Amino acid sequence: MAWVRVRRPALLQSKLLCLSLLYLLTTLPLALYVSFSDPSRCLSLHRLLLLRPARRSPPPPTPLFEYPRGYGAHKHALPVPRALCSDPAVFSDYNTVLQEINGLGRNLSAAHRRASPALRYQNGRRDSFAGNLSMEERRSFFNNTDSAVEIPCGFFKEFPLAQADRLAMEGCRGVVVASAILNDHDKIRQPKGLGSHTVKAACFFMFIDGRTHRVLASHGILKDEHAASASAVVGAWRVVTLQQEQLPYEDPAMNGVVVKHLLHRLFPNARFSVWVDAKMQLTVDPLLLVHSLLLGKGVDMAVSRHPFNLHAMEEAIATARWRKWRDVDAVRAQMEAYCGNGLQPWSPSKLPYPSDVPDTAIIMRRHGSASDLFSCLLFNELEAFNPRDQLAFAYVRDQMSPRVSINMFEVEVLEHISVEYRHNLKRDNGGGGGGVSRMASSRDIAGSSCEGYLMKMWGEPSE
Repeated sequence: MAWVRVRRPALLQSKLLCLSLLYLLTTLPLALYVSFSDPSRCLSLHRLLLLRPARRSPPPPTPLFEYPRGYGAHKHALPVPRALCSDPAVFSDYNTVLQEINGLGRNLSAAHRRASPALRYQNGRRDSFAGNLSMEERRSFFNNTDSAVEIPCGFFKEFPLAQADRLAMEGCRGVVVASAILNDHDKIRQPKGLGSHTVKAACFFMFIDGRTHRVLASHGILKDEHAASASAVVGAWRVVTLQQEQLPYEDPAMNGVVVKHLLHRLFPNARFSVWVDAKMQLTVDPLLLVHSLLLGKGVDMAVSRHPFNLHAMEEAIATARWRKWRDVDAVRAQMEAYCGNGLQPWSPSKLPYPSDVPDTAIIMRRHGSASDLFSCLLFNELEAFNPRDQLAFAYVRDQMSPRVSINMFEVEVLEHISVEYRHNLKRDNGGGGGGVSRMASSRDIAGSSCEGYLMKMWGEPSE
């Protein structure tokens, strides 16, 4: 009896080809599902931007900046774990947004000034940049019903700006996009998704210190230290080098929050600001962000909610637990002081604020009396305790008057408008102390001014 040998078709003999076909057949249904699924997904944000190019001006034809190969500007991006949201961001036509924001920047009418009178600020010289105010002194300015009262808001010491930079900052009248890299803690990265007129329509400022300047100069991105006083442009960013020996604080993080929270003073004529932590890279045009998340919601500020923490005390516990700030005892003293002065855990009574903890990596502001006052009061708390702005956020927000309106959008929106990168690795990691602290026990809160707060937060009846 003869045997018949059956051969497999040549098409199936290649393992690589078979694996490719398997991958295609498994991913194609998923791709179709994503494309035609519920438009309430945050992914609709990308579809709006990518599948409707006629609604936006085309991006610049060439990269904003060509980095040296060894600099690694785009290494170590963090993965995004979430994909869905119930309140996605929707953007208008780019040209319409551009015209509206340019018009608002030009037409700062007298009626607007009367409706939102500028704050008056204290001047003079003191022993610290924010005046080293006591708790009682800081709280005395929370109720700002008299526009004639002068508010302490930093700058009791000089901030080291070159005259050319200062004039350029005063000339910014529309939207300012600002960031800062101090102590070479991050890479300088270019924003993505910019419309063809955005670099000219908005001001982009990156503040750095001497150490960061030396590293950038070693890569050929900036000139050497002798040219540090001259202004430099790196892609979209005008780079402002702050003289190291004249910075107001020894802690680089505190010098960073001067820029982060006092943009309304550094850019006195700007109507809107977008703060971007240097670990973040924008992937959506900042004009669209201001129009959608700030103007479109009719609010003073826009900031993401924290992805995990709802209560300020949860953030304080995480800060101590993971040593995000080196002095854990000082964090405890800070929260004790806040609990003793009225801080309460989040509850539905705080609505429309949906959370007590923001993710302040990106902050959008409409410069006016409410947001400016909030920034001043918050900065005073940061100098008094530490630069962890999430700890003081709800304490200031809930007790100040007039109230500040805030669009605390979902963290999934933040993840779709930006990319987060790891900080530059160093043995000295700035404010953090390294290691993990022990967990608190029930004995630690007995008699504490925060005992009632914690009982409410945990849903337990207080005695």
